[in-house]
Amino acid sequence: MRLLHTSDWHLGQTLHDFDRAYEHQCFLDWLLDTLETEQTDALLIAGDIFDNSNPSAESQKQLYRFLTAAKRRVPDLDIVMIAGNHDSSGRLEAPASLFAAFDATAVGCARQQGEIELDRLVTPLKNRNGEIVAWCLAVPFLRPGDVPRVEADGDPYLEGIALLYQQVLEVALSRREPGQAIIALGHCHMNGGETSADSERRIVIGGAEALPVDTFDPVIAYVALGHLHRAQKVGGQERVRYCGSPLPMSFTEMHYKHQVLRIDLDGESVTEISPIYIPRFVELLRIPAQPAPVDDVLAMLAALDRLDKPLEAQPYLQAWVLLNGPDPGLRTRIESALDGKPVRLVKIETRYNASADGDAASSPLSLDDLGRLQPEDIFSKLHWRKYGKEPAADLMKAFRELLLESSGARTP
Repeated sequence: MRLLHTSDWHLGQTLHDFDRAYEHQCFLDWLLDTLETEQTDALLIAGDIFDNSNPSAESQKQLYRFLTAAKRRVPDLDIVMIAGNHDSSGRLEAPASLFAAFDATAVGCARQQGEIELDRLVTPLKNRNGEIVAWCLAVPFLRPGDVPRVEADGDPYLEGIALLYQQVLEVALSRREPGQAIIALGHCHMNGGETSADSERRIVIGGAEALPVDTFDPVIAYVALGHLHRAQKVGGQERVRYCGSPLPMSFTEMHYKHQVLRIDLDGESVTEISPIYIPRFVELLRIPAQPAPVDDVLAMLAALDRLDKPLEAQPYLQAWVLLNGPDPGLRTRIESALDGKPVRLVKIETRYNASADGDAASSPLSLDDLGRLQPEDIFSKLHWRKYGKEPAADLMKAFRELLLESSGARTP
């Protein structure tokens, strides 16, 4: 049996307010081709199908069109999808009876009417001959209220997740016959997982959500994870994997090759895990590669080719500028240099020359400082740290006026 593991589609996501429906559709079209070319038996989607809990009608249409096309092009394909922390569990499960017509199973939540229904979290995976080859533990993103209550010395949330996976595994083991594999889906943050800056939303404040890899019993042949946007093994184990997101979620991922994972099973074991790299449908540009003076950056932007591309296919651009101090007209100058260029300016990243002055004002602020200093002093220190000089008189005047307004007093 051959599985394809994907996650974190984030349908409906925008990149700095630019709609990405075109890129998502390109990915879904590519995925359909890949499912057909790779002769895939089952598609595993490990959560965060949508970017938010109230997805647009267009985002939902993209998912339903994909399921329809997948059924037409790969008629015997099994699909199992779980909700992630971005998804609405109820919204994902609402069309469940319709999904069944596409051999698709959607699991949005572990509890129904307050009770954990273990049977709902176990689904068979069939090959193209209709034979059950594996059993899938389809466990969605678990909030603290979703897990069994555990009286233990450790973290009750983590202990509850481990117990739930064990309970679901016992159901699967009671159903499976010799030669059938056990596969698990999960949407969670694993201990030691490499995050992607400016990309992932924290699941639980404080980092207490990170699960140990031994949450997954050794009898589980493969664990298909979602949430982290970089493909990676967990705890050095080949069988426990994040496949990562199909699109770059921020400029920190511009040089990273996104992928889906192909998993081949033989009996109860995995024989091969292979990445299938996803094309970059819209380019991400950072100009220049390292911060440079504004005049140099403007010259580079003005030299960009005027290639004719439709708006939705134009590269996203991040300008990276080195400044000596505040430049209120910077955006206007950059936009003028880009006039007529086939790029979309998403961000102007600025860096400032370090101050040659070793004044103590440039040192980091401590909690003691915040309790001892006046607001004007803190503002001056932060301005010095960022710009390497004292704030101008008119800027300090404006800051004091804001302080007066916030305290309810009136400026003279």
